Amino acid sequence: MKKKPDDPQLASKLTPLQYEVTQCSATEPPFRNEFWDHHEPGIYVDVVSGEPLFSSTDKFDSGTGWPSFTQPLLRERVTEHTDSSYGMRRVEVRSADADSHLGHVFPDGPGPSGLRYCINSASLRFIPAARLTAEGYAQFAGLFPGIAQESA
Repeated sequence: MKKKPDDPQLASKLTPLQYEVTQCSATEPPFRNEFWDHHEPGIYVDVVSGEPLFSSTDKFDSGTGWPSFTQPLLRERVTEHTDSSYGMRRVEVRSADADSHLGHVFPDGPGPSGLRYCINSASLRFIPAARLTAEGYAQFAGLFPGIAQESA
């Protein structure tokens, strides 16, 4: 597991699980996490920085017990790194600005990308489609036509 230097201020802002996942590259349990079976329209942002990462329009049920997406909302918001931990060769996904561990990407997703971004719920905060403008994410409201925006 990658371990960043302790950050007491960040640790006080996050739950222990959020801190372990985002800062120490831990993995939460499958089927016992907040967003694995979540279907509300909206976007998912980094729990640390708030940077936009994934959209419910790209979410699918992979049967793995973790939220799965076919692609990032903005490609430049995620970085990919080789992960050889636990005797496996995988591709780790991290947020670009906060460098939070998000999960892994696998080449077994549905078309057209064929990718499955398997992401820990603990690394995400959900912004409902109706709250995008009020929370500062108005540029993504067009992904959800017909959903009225709440103001701040």
